[in-house]
Amino acid sequence: MSNATPPGWYPDVNVPGTERWWDGTAWTGYTRASTGPGPLPVHRTSGSPTRAVAMTVAGLLVVAAAVTGFLVLGEDGGTRPTSSPGTGAPPTATDSASAPGPTPAEGPEDDPAVLVDQLNGVTLPVPDGWEKPENTLDDASTMRTAGSYTCPGDSGSFCYHGTVTVRTAGGTDLTDMRALAEEDIGTAADRAYGKDTVGNRIHGGIRSHKDLAAESVTVAGRTGYLVRRQVTTGNGPGGYVQSLVFPSAVGSETPVIVRFAFDVGQEDLPLALMDTITRGIRPIGDATGGGVGSTVGP
Repeated sequence: MSNATPPGWYPDVNVPGTERWWDGTAWTGYTRASTGPGPLPVHRTSGSPTRAVAMTVAGLLVVAAAVTGFLVLGEDGGTRPTSSPGTGAPPTATDSASAPGPTPAEGPEDDPAVLVDQLNGVTLPVPDGWEKPENTLDDASTMRTAGSYTCPGDSGSFCYHGTVTVRTAGGTDLTDMRALAEEDIGTAADRAYGKDTVGNRIHGGIRSHKDLAAESVTVAGRTGYLVRRQVTTGNGPGGYVQSLVFPSAVGSETPVIVRFAFDVGQEDLPLALMDTITRGIRPIGDATGGGVGSTVGP
């Protein structure tokens, strides 16, 4: 009997509600929404997997049934799909050559507790009571506290007590994580408490600042760097800003910048929440792995 598992759609346990195409040799980048109740989900592995084949012999009006199962190990000792393939036509060779890439898995984007950044290949935990706006002025993946208020000063703009954005590092030749974070913190502070994305002066501008932390940190299994700063503004209480930079989990590992901005004096926005969010950053599809962000003091 052949040890090969036939090509087909198998449930992907790393992305609930999603099936992934097994081409008979390896997992591919093709995904689709689960078609309904079916086989048990399986874990994806980078090697050639093993499978369990269940054989059931039953006869109509026969009072006994015999079920025989056995486990067939692959050459590399990995794990094959443990269920039968789902329905649906397999991708053709032409499809594989012309396909733009894996279809984004459905599910995480719709979870209010998870912010998904497909471009940079990471997810962030969304704190309770926060929201994920569908559109933002600077087109960055964003989560923020629910409910806006008129920014201090005379800009007429609207502000939020807490905001976290994810973007790809651009417009710079720097590649060192520390240098990028140190360069970005000034921009992060100005965008949050100096001028908004359309140039309106908010919070009366930044009058002074004090750096609170600057250190290496492990994020999503990669070594990054963060700089945290407190700013004093002309109007309002001022705030805390942080630039966190680390290599992307996908592609050429282009640096990712996560900017934090918390208004001072908000009981539900302690600095420890920045650490909690940092520790919760994961590569897409990784529900448990990744690094643990260092905890830094105020």
